[in-house]
Amino acid sequence: MQRLFSRRLNKGLLSNLNKVTRYSTHSGPKTQVTTLSNGFTVATETDPSVKTATVGVWINAGSRLENEANNGSAHFLEHMAFKGTKARGQHDIELAIENMGAHLNAYTSREQTVYYAKAFEKNVPESVDILADILQNSRLDEGAIERERDVILREQQEVEKIMEEVVFDHLHATAFQNSSLGYTILGPRENILSITKNDLTKYIETNYTADRMVLVGAGSVKHDELVKLAEAKFGGLKPSNPPFALQTTRAKPPRFWGSEVRVRNDDIPQAHIALAVQGVSWSHPDYFTMLVLQSIVGNWDRALGAAGNISSRLSQTVSKHNLANQYMSFNTSYNDTGLWGIYMVSENLTHLDDLVHFTLKEWSRLGVSVSEAEIERAKQQLKTSLLLNLDGTTAVAEDIGRQMLTYGKRVEPRDIAAAVDRITVKDVHRVASERIWDNELAVVALGSVNGVPDYNRVRFGMSFMRS
Repeated sequence: MQRLFSRRLNKGLLSNLNKVTRYSTHSGPKTQVTTLSNGFTVATETDPSVKTATVGVWINAGSRLENEANNGSAHFLEHMAFKGTKARGQHDIELAIENMGAHLNAYTSREQTVYYAKAFEKNVPESVDILADILQNSRLDEGAIERERDVILREQQEVEKIMEEVVFDHLHATAFQNSSLGYTILGPRENILSITKNDLTKYIETNYTADRMVLVGAGSVKHDELVKLAEAKFGGLKPSNPPFALQTTRAKPPRFWGSEVRVRNDDIPQAHIALAVQGVSWSHPDYFTMLVLQSIVGNWDRALGAAGNISSRLSQTVSKHNLANQYMSFNTSYNDTGLWGIYMVSENLTHLDDLVHFTLKEWSRLGVSVSEAEIERAKQQLKTSLLLNLDGTTAVAEDIGRQMLTYGKRVEPRDIAAAVDRITVKDVHRVASERIWDNELAVVALGSVNGVPDYNRVRFGMSFMRS
């Protein structure tokens, strides 16, 4: 059995009759969606060309639904789900998965918790049965809880060695202060040591409800059979009170704080720097335009032999002047807000000022002089990237599950490509001007960061870089 940890996402109850909707704009596999009378949703995409399937449950709950006292509960539950149920011990679960030649995985993010299995088509019913069992009947044994604390603490220590993870945790904490979106997924050490069975039980009762869940199947699955399995295995789940819509936008998004976290540690030979402005939600009209802007800025990594003459203007500057080892632009979206920015690593510690300067200069250029050719190239690269991310049944299941939780439906790849194609030069200039140039900025600097310019200089310097 394999477990994964990830940091990386229909309106209420329907009538007593099941409702089936088919979303399709092309001749490829169709996404079929059925909502049971208790609000539990089943979404599938059948591919008869494969003999395996990925089935899993996507839950609209993660660390964002925690409070300061129980932060870490969602991730703790992910660990406890594999420690035995009322009908199966831990060894029984592991043996059943191994006997099928299957893989059972799970991960927790800020807004979602996911449990899924990849198995042969004949083992889909048994895989769903195991998923239903661990989600609804986990024993939450006190002894297992105590033993698992050390496991999670060791996991936390491993995460703290990954600079990128640490930087992005700091970035969320400073950008979304006084909000649960700023919490870490694992929670603080003191919570890991103090979370109780009662905390975990309350989290399950509050968030593991029928109308927060989607059973997803991709590959060699039959929709009607999966619906019957869902009725048998999840039909007794209660909905939220009041009913919950899968695609839920909070009444008041968290405030984005222009702020800085600077952790100087000269024992770390590089400077790890993240700059971010407030992004947009998954469903925002500017979402795909923000992705195009991310693609224009691009990524670059000297260690991978990246040339200095690739399409990204920033990569050409960084390569020519040896300003960084690597950089990665990002667009992280949530149900009601997001982060758009760049993460950079540099051992050229005497030129960090130049690195930040040229990065912000490139950001400013996006709103005034980025060319049509650059935009078209970025759109093609984005579409290719989005399609490559749908390679395999697990990737397709991920896409379906996330979209069901964020959009309330599956948007087909062809529709996404069409949305990207519709983006114009005017759109790019407008969105960059409104959402990037001269906006509040969150900054994180970790490591040998003495050469990183002062926050006020960085923030107000954005106002004078228009070219």
